[in-house]
Amino acid sequence: MPHTQGDHAYRKSKSPLEEADLLPADREDSPLTQLIRKYLNDEEVQLVWQAYRYAEQAHAGQTRKTGEPYITHPISVACILARLHLDLPTLLAALLHDVVEDTEVNSAEIAEKFGKQVADLVDGLTKLDKVELQTATQAQAENFRKMLLAMSQDVRVILVKLADRLHNMQTMDAMRPEKQKRIARETLDIYAPIANRLGLNPIFHELEDLSLKYLYPNRYRVIDKAIRTARGNRKEVISKILEAIQNQLTHYHLEFDVQGREKHLYSIYKKMSEKSMKLSQIGDIYGFRVIVKDTAACYLALGALHALYKPIPGRFKDYIAIPKANGYQSLHTTLFGPFGTPIEVQIRSQEMHNIADAGVAAHWLYKTTDAHLTKLQQQTHQWLQRLVEIQTESDDSHEFLENFKVDLFPDEVYIFTPKGNIMALPRGSTAVDFAYAVHSDVGNSCVAVKINNELAPLRTEMRNGDHVEIITAPLAKPNPAWLNYVVTGKARSHIRHYLKTVKVEESAQLGERMLNVALRAMHIQPGDISDKQWQKVMNDYGAKTRQIILTDIGLGKRNSLMVAHQLLAHPADTEDKTGKTLDTITIRGSEGMAVQFAPCCRPIPGDPILGFINKDKGLVIHTHDCQAIRKFKLDPEKWLDVEWDADPKKLFSVNLRISVVDERGMLAKIAATIANADANIDNVSVESSDGSQYSNVNFTVQVHNRVHLATLIRNLRKIQQVVRINRVKGNQLEQRIQ
Repeated sequence: MPHTQGDHAYRKSKSPLEEADLLPADREDSPLTQLIRKYLNDEEVQLVWQAYRYAEQAHAGQTRKTGEPYITHPISVACILARLHLDLPTLLAALLHDVVEDTEVNSAEIAEKFGKQVADLVDGLTKLDKVELQTATQAQAENFRKMLLAMSQDVRVILVKLADRLHNMQTMDAMRPEKQKRIARETLDIYAPIANRLGLNPIFHELEDLSLKYLYPNRYRVIDKAIRTARGNRKEVISKILEAIQNQLTHYHLEFDVQGREKHLYSIYKKMSEKSMKLSQIGDIYGFRVIVKDTAACYLALGALHALYKPIPGRFKDYIAIPKANGYQSLHTTLFGPFGTPIEVQIRSQEMHNIADAGVAAHWLYKTTDAHLTKLQQQTHQWLQRLVEIQTESDDSHEFLENFKVDLFPDEVYIFTPKGNIMALPRGSTAVDFAYAVHSDVGNSCVAVKINNELAPLRTEMRNGDHVEIITAPLAKPNPAWLNYVVTGKARSHIRHYLKTVKVEESAQLGERMLNVALRAMHIQPGDISDKQWQKVMNDYGAKTRQIILTDIGLGKRNSLMVAHQLLAHPADTEDKTGKTLDTITIRGSEGMAVQFAPCCRPIPGDPILGFINKDKGLVIHTHDCQAIRKFKLDPEKWLDVEWDADPKKLFSVNLRISVVDERGMLAKIAATIANADANIDNVSVESSDGSQYSNVNFTVQVHNRVHLATLIRNLRKIQQVVRINRVKGNQLEQRIQ
């Protein structure tokens, strides 16, 4: 016979707050107390009240954007978690989760008053607001990395964070639209998929619906209104279907509970968007959920319903035999109902329903020893450990966040290993993804794959039910081309990590050979360089290790001759064993990025010059009389003696200011003279006239050396209308132009 099911594990919090929610949390009639009284003892309730009073005092005077006292937020977060029957430390952390970030309280005080476990949970939730980060995206990525490390040790961290995000989403009406959209986008990209991955279905669906509300408010209102209208129009049809299902299941002597189930707004929007469908074309907005006694009853109920209404081919999924990665189990079928109405039906046992509602939190909510729940906890732990592995190998926060988002897959394929075990992978995964999912060593050494006992390319996409065997070789290495088609975060991070490691090692070896050649050219044996000299150069370049400098040389970021001179620049080491002083560095002008010419003085061959070592730019060449040398009292040990090559193979830029009589055609006449002198014009500007008969024209010209420049200036002075010519230092010219 049908029966009525008890309270759901999770109930949506109401927003704005009800009057009862504004009661002090340490009153017997407050919502929080009523929730925790259901499963905590008196001593534990007193500790919750103590944490509430502590948080209330810490947040005294603070208000939310809605105008309510700030303490209403941690109370609401604790209520969401209390409905899931989370344990005492989690509830205490929920009440205290913002005190470290927003008040003068620190982690040590929380540990002293409420224990280290609670302090660790709070610390895992605290944002990185004290770290200087370049962008909001970087802040988000770093914040999430910290939270991940905490939640890998204790999954309760993310449960509190999800409850925190849910209440914030429920109360965002007072925020600016741009902030609403930013938070909603982050929720949709990260927090909703995490809730899904942990099996917290009601929280997952509400986060998605609220994200839609703030990202696309007009679409949200249209879909919501249409569903309300359809609900009224179909009321009689739904009632008839419900009665028919109940009579059919009763005929088969099943104990059951049948619940009506509407599609969530975001899932409807997603279906419309992905399949380019109108709302009127989506016929399965309303469905049914049948909850029975056990697994055997699930399949019996399925047969009964297929006897009642014909199933739609291709619309049946057995998530009991092959559960989703988040532990979800149900039978899904779509039936041809009366009047041609498609009916979606989910069939599950009570234990399956508990896990579908609470996911990993079912451990606290139901306190059962269900084997499937234990397996779910193991799978969740393994998933978290994979994320830790990915973040360990991702030097860049953005790269980690990208890999993490890929791993939060909404759709899966199920693959069989040679031993018959089932592995879930994101749809679109290749054989290489499967290899890395088995083990990182298998991925790094895979050379071929057998799919259903036939050899196939490694880039082959996996399909549901494939039997896959990876063939490895001891000397095999990851191929850079794999990055073009792998989809899982684990595979991508392992391949990138390997390639970066190999690139650094090979570049360092090349850099060492190049440096040794430069040292021997100075009659110095590489072994004669002391650790003290290396340490000095490492300090100059801001490098933590010798390998970093050698890698930069191998990658062309540093000049080997320049590094060799720096190594020998210490006063005690300025002569080699033959008594010969060090040669100066010869500048040819073709050294690439390792040598740059200072824009403040624009040196050209023939100018007396000095070289300055800049850890970001390499060797920067200045003229002897450059103001930068006098203006900044720089470390003299960072200056090197340099000289021009006798025949430099490059053109160098020089700034000229030419005062001329303001006549028509003067600019063309000067440009022609410059071109006839075999010089290039890189830039030209005319200073606005002050009403006099003279104007100033600023040229940036390219010449070979000082002799070439002198020839050009002599030719320009032959023009009758030219009054004065000055070579101008770069910064002076820029200031005048501005």
